[in-house]
Amino acid sequence: MPTEAKRATVAELAGELAGTTTAIVSDYRGLSVSDIGAIRRSLREQGIPYRVVKNRLMRIAAEQAGVPELAPLLQGPSAVAFGRGDEAATARAFLEVTRRYRTVSVRGAILGGRSIDGSEVGRLATLPPRDVLLASLAGTLQGPLTSMAGLLGASLRDLARGLAQVRDQRARSA
Repeated sequence: MPTEAKRATVAELAGELAGTTTAIVSDYRGLSVSDIGAIRRSLREQGIPYRVVKNRLMRIAAEQAGVPELAPLLQGPSAVAFGRGDEAATARAFLEVTRRYRTVSVRGAILGGRSIDGSEVGRLATLPPRDVLLASLAGTLQGPLTSMAGLLGASLRDLARGLAQVRDQRARSA
């Protein structure tokens, strides 16, 4: 029979999962309690909660939150970082904070209901910020439009020059 404390923990984890865009699962084996506390504090300053979880309770919470893709990542000692915003920024912040703790290994993450493995989390962290990507996309879309506008303008300029030459030629012959 589950205790009231376990029910409250499951409800809290399910609520946390429901409000996140990214859940990064890591193995915290080899870290001391003070190391985990330091990681928590550093991530909390960036708005990323980091929790050591019991796998069984987290699986139940994932099912309740509609994120069953999280269950396969919960093997062995697990800690989860919950991100609420730019997924790349969350991954970058997590990897930056845990870099000095060599024993922390990322098992994978859930991004908007899609599961990715640990190496993909590393690649996600190397992406530029969302604003930079959007600016790059806008520049890519603007380039061909600018070229087309220049080409259309050149045709009109050439037509005007040709008409001016015809006018000048008729004025000289008359």
